[in-house]
Amino acid sequence: MSHSLAFPPVARSRLPGRLIWRFQRDRLGVIASLAREHGDLVQLPMPGRELFIVSHPELIRQVLEAAPGRFTKGRGLENAALLLGKGLLTSEGSLHARQRRRMQPAFHRQQIQRYAGQMVQLADAHVSEWQDGQTVDVAAEMMHLTRAIVARCLFDWSPEGFDDAIDQALHTLVSSFGVPGAMLLPLWVVERGWLPGTQGLADARASLDALVYRMIAERRNDPAGREDLLTMLVQARDDRAGDPGMDDGQLRDEIMTLFLAGHETTANALAWTLYLLGEHPESLARLLAELDRVLPDRLPTAADLGALVYTRQVLSEAMRLYPPAWVVGRRASVDVALGGCGIPRGATLLMSQWVVHRDPRWYASPERFQPERWADASTAERPKYAYFPFGGGPRRCIGEAFAWMEGSLLLATILRRWRPRLVPGHPVEPEPLITLRPRHGIRMRLALRRPMTGRGAVPARREPELAEDLHEGPL
Repeated sequence: MSHSLAFPPVARSRLPGRLIWRFQRDRLGVIASLAREHGDLVQLPMPGRELFIVSHPELIRQVLEAAPGRFTKGRGLENAALLLGKGLLTSEGSLHARQRRRMQPAFHRQQIQRYAGQMVQLADAHVSEWQDGQTVDVAAEMMHLTRAIVARCLFDWSPEGFDDAIDQALHTLVSSFGVPGAMLLPLWVVERGWLPGTQGLADARASLDALVYRMIAERRNDPAGREDLLTMLVQARDDRAGDPGMDDGQLRDEIMTLFLAGHETTANALAWTLYLLGEHPESLARLLAELDRVLPDRLPTAADLGALVYTRQVLSEAMRLYPPAWVVGRRASVDVALGGCGIPRGATLLMSQWVVHRDPRWYASPERFQPERWADASTAERPKYAYFPFGGGPRRCIGEAFAWMEGSLLLATILRRWRPRLVPGHPVEPEPLITLRPRHGIRMRLALRRPMTGRGAVPARREPELAEDLHEGPL
């Protein structure tokens, strides 16, 4: 490494190890405070490794768009391989490039728009089960809904009868990454369940594997007439190389990746969006007015997305304040220069959407929920990576267009019928696991806006009763 390069500032604490202890228990708070106190590039000393927090959009661009071979995925994604194997999210080099080419056709715009009708039908059926005045945990409800959508749209598979098993297995695996030390220790330590809170990982993974391999076997045996993503993956070939296609192990890894990433992130984005709208009635009123104008007497379709302008702004703002992917990690494969500083080979770089999205240099009143900021001309003036909810560079989320469409259509479907409000006194706290989940869920009281027909139908409640009911204590 060149001696002309400076060393980044190093974060210190008065008591040895206290900063590390705090980081394990309050990741969001620590990385935000380090960025405020030390600037855009700061080292967080860790035993046996070098860890840097990168918080400027231009530096983030240099890392995420770096030439091949300079950076690989960080320890967090390496450990995610415990669940995801060598899927698109965790694979590297030529394997990642080949899998990206194999899977890209499944995510072309024309292809994903075919899923819109199924998304809306499943969402409408789900919310038709709700009752006027009912209190629900919208975080859990959105997990169930988006899981059903991914299963149906991408894999033409219905998870009924397996809900409890899937829930328990996913909860065990995802929660393990919130255990202090789990994201920083080697994979083999986490996998053996030696840390408190990581027991049962092997059984959880085996439970999910059994379901996924069953799906693969059924599709290989009977692919006729199927046009879902799983069939496309089974038949996918890389035209560059006389490709025999994916074996069952690689299919398993890609299915697990798409299943988790395809429902976990969107569910969290929708839950945080409903929470923010419930806390900001003026924004909710404007969104409802748009829905009533665009969708006066029908459910949304993909053709309506261009007219749901404020709906898209609301989602954009919710993912700014509560980004489902709250941090991106990379490991330096060689000595690199970044921001005039030297980063040694093997160092880990953390780039946090949570920090950058709340930076006052890029957003006026950054802690304020203000969807209108996405209609402002200043949007085009912000640096490219001042907003990166789907990552960036060659590893940018392949399902981004699917997620935007799903988020907009589901939000429109839900709010056509329901007006949610946070239950008074319910604690809302972000929990940074693989994704940014609400630690205690988000309990909201529902008020019916439109009469429903069929199963779950109840009489519409008059709007004047809403304010009184929503200020009652928890059920």
